[in-house]
Amino acid sequence: MEPEEKKPKYGDSRTFDPNFKGPIHNRSCTDVLCCLLFILALLAYFAVGLLAWSQGDPRKVIYPTDSRGQFCGQIGTPLEKKPLLFYFNIMKCASPLVLLEFQCPTTQICVEKCPERFLTLKKAILNKEHMQYFSQFCKEGVDTTMMATELLRDGMCPSVIIPSRPFTRRCLPALETKKGGVVVIGNETTFTSGDVNLNATDLLEATKKSNIVVEARQVAMRIFEDYTQSWHWILLGLVIAMVLSLLFIILLRFLAGVMVWVMIILVILVIGYGIFHCYMQYAALKGQPGSDVTIKDLGLQTDFSIYLQIQQTWLAFMIILCIVEVVILLLLIFLRKRILIAIALIKEASKAVGHVMSSLFYPVLTFALVSVVIAYWAVTAVFLSTSSEPVYKVFNTTECEYSRQTCKPETFNRTNISAQCPDAECLFAFYGGETYYHKYLILFQFYNLFLFFWCVNFVTALGQVTLAGAFASYYWAFKKPDDIPAFPIFSSLGRALRYHTGSLAFGSLILSIIQVIRVILEYLEQKLKVAENRVAKFFLTCLKCCFWCLEKCIRFLNRNAYIMIAIYGKNFCTSAKDAFFLLMRNIVRVAVLDKVTDFLLFLGKLLIVGIVGVCSFFFFTRKIKAVEEAAPSLNYYWVPLLTVVFGTYLIAHGFFSVYAMCVDTLFLCFLEDLERNDGSAERPYFMSQNLLSTLKKPNEKVKTAWTTE
Repeated sequence: MEPEEKKPKYGDSRTFDPNFKGPIHNRSCTDVLCCLLFILALLAYFAVGLLAWSQGDPRKVIYPTDSRGQFCGQIGTPLEKKPLLFYFNIMKCASPLVLLEFQCPTTQICVEKCPERFLTLKKAILNKEHMQYFSQFCKEGVDTTMMATELLRDGMCPSVIIPSRPFTRRCLPALETKKGGVVVIGNETTFTSGDVNLNATDLLEATKKSNIVVEARQVAMRIFEDYTQSWHWILLGLVIAMVLSLLFIILLRFLAGVMVWVMIILVILVIGYGIFHCYMQYAALKGQPGSDVTIKDLGLQTDFSIYLQIQQTWLAFMIILCIVEVVILLLLIFLRKRILIAIALIKEASKAVGHVMSSLFYPVLTFALVSVVIAYWAVTAVFLSTSSEPVYKVFNTTECEYSRQTCKPETFNRTNISAQCPDAECLFAFYGGETYYHKYLILFQFYNLFLFFWCVNFVTALGQVTLAGAFASYYWAFKKPDDIPAFPIFSSLGRALRYHTGSLAFGSLILSIIQVIRVILEYLEQKLKVAENRVAKFFLTCLKCCFWCLEKCIRFLNRNAYIMIAIYGKNFCTSAKDAFFLLMRNIVRVAVLDKVTDFLLFLGKLLIVGIVGVCSFFFFTRKIKAVEEAAPSLNYYWVPLLTVVFGTYLIAHGFFSVYAMCVDTLFLCFLEDLERNDGSAERPYFMSQNLLSTLKKPNEKVKTAWTTE
């Protein structure tokens, strides 16, 4: 009995097919069920958006709210000219209730401007002019002929007004600290609130807690102000980044080998300059008062420029850059032979990009689609978070059984609550709701996040399949450029949308599920920060690490699966299996080239980001005398700087992602070519002689499609 032939571990190699000429045109729809699921999910997503837009009100985020739930300063309302919120008794903001419900248990009204002087109600009522000024801080329609005790009893006016300043649209005491740590307000250390004498220091706790919700908004408003001052310079910086990236790609097309080495040298020099600059800043701060303060002692500061005035910040920057420089140098030393092989593959990718120039502009479509997805997600999230209704509660200072219970301002005076609790008031507390819609808002937000991940991953997958199909058409064209389709990008995009929407949705769904799980793990980690359970924290950290690795593996598998889908038109699972087996059959070549080309292209992105970032730094910090007057005046110069750097990276990544996809596609096609053909006259290779000699056997002379090139 003859022994059975052992089946190859990673599948059979590709066999010669004289009719195979690149991406198969006669194909059918794949993963139809997942396509239908994706369409239904999108329809539900639109329904959630419409529901959120009909129920939400972003004004709750923009405008402060008075005790009646009205928005201060809202255009088109009676309070349009009253943009500031005034607290009747700021001392009540020191209550722990502020930390629980983010609302001071005192009457709040909208005013045109904050009070600028000390004045008690008892004194104001004795002088007509004083009362006229005081009345603008009372409730609307107050009768100034009433006695002070009656006005205070009915909660119509505050007992005292004190000098205040607007802070995030709220009137907060104008506190100052003099030498010796003496706290004053309007140059006074004490003031009288009704019959009680208070010290200005007593206001500190109340003011701090009233700031707890709005302090972050102050930073946000400053950042927004910086954007309004510098948006056109940011746009100019991004345009320069786009031109620089395009110029770099064009030079890479004609001078691939030279440009790669120039890129490597310039990256080393740019990082070296960064180290030198950090050292000079560190040395300049030596001996200056306060520069030896540590970041830990400094704590969290809203004015981030303070961190740049201490030595430890620049020392940290210098150490980080030194580590990056050493890592890059070590990688260049140990990977020098593999870099030569990767450069050869980049040269072939440059030829492919040169023949399919429209591929350089495809990232613009990807960027536009991703921007639409991000905008829809952000708007829906804001409307969902603001679609709750105003909730009113009973606030009082004495014992009362109805304290903190919900109430209705319209009927509050007709209930027995005001009779049993004379000092009780029905005030706006927060936004919430008791309907099913409000109870399940968190689920709608979760669905919004999940579909955001799914749509972004789908758009990315669509771009990868489109580019892979175009570059595969180039590789498998026997006579280049005659056999290349007229519009390879449009043809590949049409095939992807017509036949493989389900496969793209399937691959992006798997990735989205993993990303959502990672978000949940991050949320659980934040919840466990206050806990002391080290075992739970350890397992959570392990899970985060595992899912991070899993996401990287799925991304790699998906990318190669999309290339096989673009070529053969099979479903996602079959394409993923074929791509995996093909790579495993050539694991040595994969190990040589997998990350080396990615590393070289990353250096290209790093170079462009470094050049634009350094120029932006000198511009926004006004260190270039020629354009010193043109530079905008900013609260935080790092706001436009980081925006330009991040935007430059995205732009550079968009252009270099074309090269990366081209390299990956050509590499898989090369592996297929080696299995299908043998270099004979009957079965010539489709690759160039240069690529063959670099990746196979340097001295082997065989027949290729490019022999006559």
